[in-house]
Parts: sequence; structure tokens; C-alpha cells
Amino acid sequence: MTIRETAIVKLQPLSEPLLQKVTDFIDFVIHKHQVKIAESQPDEMLVGKWLQWFEAVDCLDVSPPEPVSNYQQLLLNKYRQQGLEL
Repeated sequence: MTIRETAIVKLQPLSEPLLQKVTDFIDFVIHKHQVKIAESQPDEMLVGKWLQWFEAVDCLDVSPPEPVSNYQQLLLNKYRQQGLEL
């Protein structure tokens, strides 16, 4: 019997409150493991990942929404005359 099968067999007879405690503990162990992995990664890897993300975001095409009224168009023109950007 594998460790996974043994754990499942042990879970079967537990009451709901005890199952909740087991679930909470599993969440704690998973979180602790993820933190350990994050701490063990060199900063250069994290910096590289962030740079990739920023480069991808910089390539996105973002255009201003179309004005829905004449009033909005007048405001846009006023801002542009003053050298301002939205």
C-alpha cells in the first residue's frame, strides 16, 4: 500500500470537524512548501521573470476608448491642447 493509499484509508473514518483540521493542516504544509521553493530561487530568476512580464505588458496595444458624447470629445481636445494625456 502506498503512502497516499494509507493516508486515504486513515481519512475515511474521521468526522467532519477532524477532516476540516486535516484539510487546514494540508493547506499549511502546501503553503510552507511553496514559500520554501520561492525562497530557494535565486533573485536573478525572479528578476528575469518580472522582466519577461513587463516586456509582455509593454507589447500590449492599449487604445483610449471612443468618446461617447460631444462633451467628452471637447474635454479630450482641451486636454490635448494643454499637452496633457489621459
